[in-house]
Amino acid sequence: MTFKSTKSAHDREIMRGKLEELYFLYNDRKYVHPDPLEFLYDYPDPLDRELVGLISSSLAYGRVAQILKSVSFILEKMRHSPVSFLKESSGKSLKSTFSGFKHRFTTGEEMASMLIKARGLIEQYGSLNECFLTCFDKDDETIIPALSAFVERFNGNDCDFKNSLLPAPDKGSACKRLNLFLRWMVRKDEVDPGGWEGIPASKLIIPLDTHMYRICGRLDMTCRKQADLLTALEITEGFRKISPEDPVRYDFAITRLGIRSDAEPELFFEGLE
Repeated sequence: MTFKSTKSAHDREIMRGKLEELYFLYNDRKYVHPDPLEFLYDYPDPLDRELVGLISSSLAYGRVAQILKSVSFILEKMRHSPVSFLKESSGKSLKSTFSGFKHRFTTGEEMASMLIKARGLIEQYGSLNECFLTCFDKDDETIIPALSAFVERFNGNDCDFKNSLLPAPDKGSACKRLNLFLRWMVRKDEVDPGGWEGIPASKLIIPLDTHMYRICGRLDMTCRKQADLLTALEITEGFRKISPEDPVRYDFAITRLGIRSDAEPELFFEGLE
């Protein structure tokens, strides 16, 4: 069985049933650790949460232990309210605060640069949510055009801005980290805390990582050889046939199959291949 449109409604119902079982098994915060998403739970104010989400998702590459260590380092520097810390800091002080930071190929200078840009957008629009809404067109099929415009807001006319933390979709990247950020902020359930208004979950794109790519390849949702933006869109369209209003609903649960040592992926695949 595959997600392809040639399959019958009956087959899609079987798949939906299997996915719902998986969703209700793992849709619980006790399964989140170790995941940078867990940092967002400490911030009830959406203004703090969106900034923490941006930081946590932008560093979500490499070994998970190092990701958690790096995010913790940044947030400890920003004290109890990251958005207040940002508003009270100058560009010079931010660069000084994070001068010793290093996360794989991300430097403290890059992190400070992103935060300086974020502060400017918050000052201009009131929040990153409001900034994103100015980029969003409800008639767009997916969130990708808005995401491209949002990244461009960070880039502006600054040719020196280093944007390795914020890859642009129009360059072909699957933008896993940014799509992860949007999932966290737009969706709201026992795992995703939400906080953003005005963006429908139906427009979201799967945050395509190696676990999701491998599992979806096994399910014949894609035969593409690269985990790029076109592959993410293809996989998302497959999930949209199952869950039109929330195509990333099963992202967290499915990736547990590749992450958790106590998961039993073969039980999920029974009857689906």
